[in-house]
Amino acid sequence: MLPPLTKLGDLPAGIHQANWVELGERFGAGSAARVRALGRLRFLYELVSRTGKLGRFLVFGSFVSVSSEPRDVDVVLIMTEDFRLEEAPRESQTLFSHADAEARFGASVFWVREGMLTGQQMHDFLETWQLKRDGTHRGIVEVTP
Repeated sequence: MLPPLTKLGDLPAGIHQANWVELGERFGAGSAARVRALGRLRFLYELVSRTGKLGRFLVFGSFVSVSSEPRDVDVVLIMTEDFRLEEAPRESQTLFSHADAEARFGASVFWVREGMLTGQQMHDFLETWQLKRDGTHRGIVEVTP
């Protein structure tokens, strides 16, 4: 279960797990922008799942906040160690180019392959997505199907 938002309108720092139903109920309603953003996230998840190599799907940014008008969707993909971009289905490959994903899907997509980072490096990598521009911490959501 997702914790309550802080007084600043963010999830508390940390990685919080949620399934699609909970994510949709909590953050995918209330405005047309939120409904569109949830649809975009589900579409991105479907695309990356077609690779058969998705390890973790993390959502951060304004979508998982109090903002009624999230600007875009922000995701981090952690792919399995044996993921090879050249073997991914053609329709999924655009996700792995940040600029192309932004242009085509209106999504900021960042990704890494398991094993590329040590335990501490992975921790630091995930910590990065919990920092806001003003230096304060916020939580992120790991979608669990």
